[in-house]
Amino acid sequence: MRADAQDNYERVLRVAADTFAREGTGASLKAIAREAGVGIGTVYRRFPTREALVEAVYRQEVDQLCAAATDLARSQPGAQGLRSWMELFVDFMATKRGLGETLRSVLTSEDERQQTRDQLRTAIATLLAAQPDRGGDRIRPHVDPNDVLMALGGITLIAAEEQRRALASRLIDLLLTGVVDAEDAGPGSS
Repeated sequence: MRADAQDNYERVLRVAADTFAREGTGASLKAIAREAGVGIGTVYRRFPTREALVEAVYRQEVDQLCAAATDLARSQPGAQGLRSWMELFVDFMATKRGLGETLRSVLTSEDERQQTRDQLRTAIATLLAAQPDRGGDRIRPHVDPNDVLMALGGITLIAAEEQRRALASRLIDLLLTGVVDAEDAGPGSS
């Protein structure tokens, strides 16, 4: 893809993500094109259907969320990095509520859903393995990334309503209590 075409593609995805989060998937594709600074034909050439655009937005955001795990594992190893990523995950899921029906029709196969779960589990495994050299809370050995993902899924259901975001953070703290190595945790640890 030419550099200008790549820029247009990324701009359309960024604008579409913001618009879908704000207005849902029924938002005007013409308005998305206009805000991205491209013609509607450019949008349809890259994304022949609304569902194709929704799926591309979703896939890109899952990729970004998973990439954040690697960055956090380097910059905030141990429980601190895991907690930061869990907060990102809850926020990510909250913005995807408006995509629900369309995503269900787009991600129709179990293989597609499994691919996303595998990506998320790998991101969590990266964070669980990243232990601080000194200081900071260490993660207990043998924590199952799938268990953490399932617990986070439950937390995101509770946080679905915006006024419950604070509750989600408190539940993340409780989850971390089970993940942090109790022998390593000192006073004031999460």
